[in-house]
Formats: sequence, structure tokens, C-alpha cells
Amino acid sequence: MRVFLRQLRPAFLVAVVFTVICGLIYPMVTLAIGQVAFKDKANGSLITVDGKVVGSRLLGQSFSAPQYFHPRPSAAGAGYDGSQSSGSNLGPNNADFLSAVADRVKAYRTENGLSDTQLVPVDAVTASGSGLDPDISIANARLQEPRVAAARNLTVEQVAKLVDQYTDGRDLGVLGEPGVNVLELNVALDATGGG
Repeated sequence: MRVFLRQLRPAFLVAVVFTVICGLIYPMVTLAIGQVAFKDKANGSLITVDGKVVGSRLLGQSFSAPQYFHPRPSAAGAGYDGSQSSGSNLGPNNADFLSAVADRVKAYRTENGLSDTQLVPVDAVTASGSGLDPDISIANARLQEPRVAAARNLTVEQVAKLVDQYTDGRDLGVLGEPGVNVLELNVALDATGGG
């Protein structure tokens, strides 16, 4: 029994020390560094309007009114549900997927006053892998500009200037494609007072 107790004491002491280091000190230091050096990012990159949080710049959300730019379709639950983040898992030859895309193309053309021959950007009719992508392509934004401008009684040039202002470049200058953050753009549109 003495041998057991002699071995138990150091094992218990090591468990307590590592619990304090890994369970208390490390998380507190990490939290403090995040709050001091990266406060906006550590708190979720939240966007506020008049002191009220309207969303995160990192997560898409649904906009369907004509005076707003519309995001990519979402496969995350009932639409942009972060707890159900996922793609549809339907392959490119799946009949249900092809039917849904065809319906979305038709709706997109109708909504934006496009001809039947106008090409529709792929991001306008397909969900991202997470279903929560906050950005749309520049081509998608350009096709929506006339609808948004008309609904807000603005010129297309005024809306295009905002699109340019809220276009993000490639990560590290070479990764990915430039995109437009839909929430930031729509918040900026609301601030213009148009519509």
C-alpha cells in the first residue's frame, strides 16, 4: 500500500499542475492575447449598426428584398443556419441538383431582368461547401447592380462604386478570387439612404 501511495502522490500532483497550466493559464493567456491584439477577429468580426449587431462579416445571411444584393444560395439548414453548416452533397450529375440549379438560374434571370441567353455566374445558383459563404463574385454583383439601383432610386454608377469599395482582393495577393461581402455592401447601401 505504501508503494501505491508513493506513486499516487506524484501522479496526482502532475495531473493538478497540468490541469492548471493547460486548463486555466493557457486559455487565459490565449484569450488575453486575442482580445488585445485581434479584438475584432476574436469576437467574431461582428458588424454593428447604431450599436446593434447585425451580423458577422464571416457568415452569410439571407437577403431577398429587391433593394439588397442577394447572397449565394445556402445548403445550411433553413438557410444560413450556422449549426447546420454543410454543402448539399449532391453531385454535378444528380437530377435533383440539376433541377434546383435550373430553377435558380430561371429565378435569377427573372429577378435581375436578364435575357434567356445571359450567362449566370455559378455562385449565384450554387451553395458553397459550408453553405455560409458571405461573399459573392464580382460578376454576380455586377448583374445585380441595376436591380438594386432601381429599387433604391440610385444610379447604377453609385451602386457600382459601392461594389468596388466593398470588393475584397485575393488572400495574400494570389489565393482565391476577389469577392464582394454581401452584408457589408448591404449595410453600406442602407447608410446611403437610398430606397
